Amino acid sequence: MSLFEVSEAANRKRAQPLAARMRPESLDEFVGQQHFLGEGKLLRRLLAADRLGSVIFYGPPGTGKTTLAYLLARASGSKFAQLSAVASGVKDLREVLEAARDRLSADGQKTLLFIDEIHRFNKAQQDVLLPDVEEGIVTLVGATTQNPFFAINSALVSRSRVFQFEPLSSDDVKTLIRRALADNQRGLGGYDVRMHDEAIEFLAEVSDGDARRALGALEVGVLSSDERPVEFTRALAEESVQRKAIEYDGTGDAHYDAASALIKSMRGSDPDAAIYWLARMLEAGEDVRFLARRIVIFASEDVGNADPQALPLAVAAMQACEFVGLPECQLNLAQAVTYMACAPKSNASMVALGEAKDDVRAGRLLPVPVSLRDSHYGGAKRLGHGKGYEYSHNSPDGVAEQDYLGVEREYYRPVERGYEIEIGRRLEAIRAKLRQAKQAASRDEPRE
Repeated sequence: MSLFEVSEAANRKRAQPLAARMRPESLDEFVGQQHFLGEGKLLRRLLAADRLGSVIFYGPPGTGKTTLAYLLARASGSKFAQLSAVASGVKDLREVLEAARDRLSADGQKTLLFIDEIHRFNKAQQDVLLPDVEEGIVTLVGATTQNPFFAINSALVSRSRVFQFEPLSSDDVKTLIRRALADNQRGLGGYDVRMHDEAIEFLAEVSDGDARRALGALEVGVLSSDERPVEFTRALAEESVQRKAIEYDGTGDAHYDAASALIKSMRGSDPDAAIYWLARMLEAGEDVRFLARRIVIFASEDVGNADPQALPLAVAAMQACEFVGLPECQLNLAQAVTYMACAPKSNASMVALGEAKDDVRAGRLLPVPVSLRDSHYGGAKRLGHGKGYEYSHNSPDGVAEQDYLGVEREYYRPVERGYEIEIGRRLEAIRAKLRQAKQAASRDEPRE
């Protein structure tokens, strides 16, 4: 390497942000993802057996997907080739694959092809990869922040192992910060930095498991401070951190995962968790109509008759969202969400509907009893429709001894919670009376 090339490489190194300079140089330095990278875990075993194959790294930004791909290439003795699906096309892809084929034929060296944001390749571009992936010409490592089972061709997913990256823990982020402060060559070890405990706790917490964000804030704080030694306080940490953009596109995993968390928190009767997920979705710009619809559905699906006021309140919140609009309608949603979370729960109505639909689909198509058939058109009486029908309001308790189904079947089973306790008591007496009517009908006349 010439003196000019050495100088050029050094200049590029200095221009790199701290997070890039501090990328680990071996698997032992890699922090996080021990659920698949720890000793004895699958990825380690694949490397040890020299059977890495093609993999897809799925997870949020700043969790080490690119870095781990580079380390895998080094650990397996492969040539590292990198493409970005945002900036590359089929021509670029074919050139890399051809070079990998030539390299394998010439000296037997494998190629690890890392494709960042692989979900941005269209179907045709992804299909170009299939033959070379299947033949082992390249070891594909595709990185994506989107669920690969939705965003990537099933043919490519079926030929790859999927490893899901999790956000780094607070302890992981603290380890990376301390490592950067101690490293004289790549990090900030040449600066005299006194890191306050409150500051490192804050950076570890606010980074949300994103190493790039934490190290970026650390570098900004140190380099922007004129005093020496640098007193890295909580206040300096706060001034060095930008507000994190919430990863949320309204149609992808983040949208559905947050909605699922909101619903399950309300179902689990945790108003604190429910209000957090509501806030998260609102801050990300979620459509308030979507939120209102989910709450209305929840009111019947999960609260039901245990609290009959839940549905009217949910509908009122939905109407308020249309009438009031943002930002004030967030208050209506918050009231509805906390009410749903604290309300007694029953899915008895939903279960009853499901069982009845199962019977219908299974072929149990019962004829309408003659007494219940429509008798308001000409000729109905000649057919006997409505004969024997008893008007319920003429009975002292408002319940006529009458067979309404023709068979013995119970779908609705109130739970012992909330208002359904009272419904259950009433229903017990009602069913006893209706049962008598069924028994009488079965004795006295054949059912048509």
